[in-house]
Formats: sequence, structure tokens, C-alpha cells
Amino acid sequence: MIPRLALTAGEPAGIGPDLLVALAQEASPCQRVALGDPEVLAARAHHLRLPLNLTVFDPERPRTRTPAHGLEVLPVATAAPVHAGRLDPENAAHVLELLARAADGCLAGHFDAMVTGPVHKGVINTFDHAFTGHTEWLAARAGAPMPVMMLATETLRVALVTTHLPLRAVPDAITRERLETIIRVLDHDLRRDFGLAEPRIAVCGLNPHAGEDGVLGSEEIEIITPTLNTLRAEGLHLRGPLPADTAFTPRALAQSDAVLAMYHDQGLPVLKHAGFGAAVNVTLGLPFVRTSVDHGTALDLAGTGRAEAGSFRAAEHLARDLATRAVAHRDPSHG
Repeated sequence: MIPRLALTAGEPAGIGPDLLVALAQEASPCQRVALGDPEVLAARAHHLRLPLNLTVFDPERPRTRTPAHGLEVLPVATAAPVHAGRLDPENAAHVLELLARAADGCLAGHFDAMVTGPVHKGVINTFDHAFTGHTEWLAARAGAPMPVMMLATETLRVALVTTHLPLRAVPDAITRERLETIIRVLDHDLRRDFGLAEPRIAVCGLNPHAGEDGVLGSEEIEIITPTLNTLRAEGLHLRGPLPADTAFTPRALAQSDAVLAMYHDQGLPVLKHAGFGAAVNVTLGLPFVRTSVDHGTALDLAGTGRAEAGSFRAAEHLARDLATRAVAHRDPSHG
């Protein structure tokens, strides 16, 4: 099977088009389909002095591996002219349309996975005030009740209980029901998508020192520990709640396949320190494979030739591996 991947360009004024052009310089064992404005991609390639041969994507054509300098495009025109490094709110709807086309294509079976370029939440919110991030938006589009955001490097996986919330809203969002559901999704997808027979999950506490027996907070006693005990009784391999300042030590990580952090900035600074530029954002709990870069739009780098494509390349590689495993899981004859 040749995996067919949908790659969204993201914010057109950012480095998303640069990354697609850079990726297209290399042949791929996949069929790459870029979702974006062909004029923007061609102009960015010309500006960067990189060769790029664009063809319009036709889902009825047989799948073929993408050659170097080639890129199939599902065209989605921007509403306003694009200037590298300069945001234009008129193009906010265009960015969401890219996501909609990719997600709907995955749901319809036209694509085996989607890889998303970086978007700018601020400019999207001029059009859609409910947009808080890819994870939540794609889950709503796909009807997935509880998406789980996980970032991964070659040596570390960090998933989150809460994602893009103000810090003062985090404790109220951590309920037994939410925590149990997220751990089940994480355990299930680590088994199915990553091939781990018995995933070992380290669970951080919410408070400093994991609450220190209630002295520094009661969430560990009232919510986290009882939930972990319930799931342990079912056979899940869980450690914690662990103090976050020791959960990421080499000795602790050697006993874990993934770490579950309670909030965004509890876990992701550690992961990005360990693998920024090569880390991949994976959305678990969706009915399709979705990976993404671990960075933002980098407007100051757009069109300069200085944007690094390492995270986009890693996201594509992981999407290909997960898509291949998913197809084999559905149809063992492909394995």
C-alpha cells in the first residue's frame, strides 16, 4: 500500500508553504497531497529558488509515490493576496477550509492521514472566536468526544489532560470522568497505533510535590489517585501521581512509555527542550491519523529560506508509519 497523506499549508503568510516546498525537494514513499493555494506555493518556491512541479490532485487516479520536486495539490484559494510574514485576517477562513478539506477527506477514506502545518490562532479568532487549537477543532469536526494531545520525539512521549486553557481554569477541568477517559484513550492508542502491548504510563500530579499528602492541594487525593486505582484494577500499567519535577528524570522515564501531564506547560517545555525541531504533535482519540509540527508560524522566517523543516519531516514520517499500521490493523493482508 502507498499511504496517501494530506499536508495542510497552514497560515499562508507563515512558514507552512516554505516547509511544503522544502519537503517537496525530496522523493517520498507516500503520495503527498498538499492542501493550499497553488499560486502561493509556486510563488514561495520561486522566491526560495527551489524547483517545484505542481499537479492538481485527482482522488480517482491510482496512488503513486511522490517524486522529488513534485507535489500534488488540492487547490484552496486564499481570499486576499499573500505576503510572507504579514498576516491578513481575510485569509482566516482559508486556513480553516484547509483543515476541513483534510479532515473530511480522511473521514471519507480519500486520505490515510493528515499532517498539519502551523496556524496562527490570533488571526483565526478574527473569523472564528471558538478556535482554540487544531486538537479541539478537529475533534469537533470528526465528532470525537475526547481528543488527547500528545507530543512525541524518538525517546519521549508526553500527553496532556488539558490543552489550551488558562492556568486558572485547569483544576476545575480535571475531573475523574475526564481523567479516566483520557487515560483510556492514551492506553488504547499506544497499543493500537504505536504497537505497545502493555503501555507504561507515568501520571503527573497537579500540584507541587504531587500535593504532598494534601498540604499543597487536594486534587491528588480526591481525583487523581482514586481514578488511577480504578484503572489499575482493570490491568492498566500506571504510575503516580508523580511530582512533575521528578517524573522527567532519566531514571523515571526509563520506566515509562509515555508521561501524562495535567496541563500544557507542565509537560511540553520538557519535551520541547529535549527535541524541539524534531518533535511531532499527535492527536489521539480521532477516527483518523493526525500529526503536526511542534512549532508556530514563525512569521519572521517566512520566505527567508531559514525555516527548518525537521519537525514537518518527522510529522510526515510518523503519519506514514501510523497510517500503514492502521491499514494493516483493519486488513491483515496488508501487513
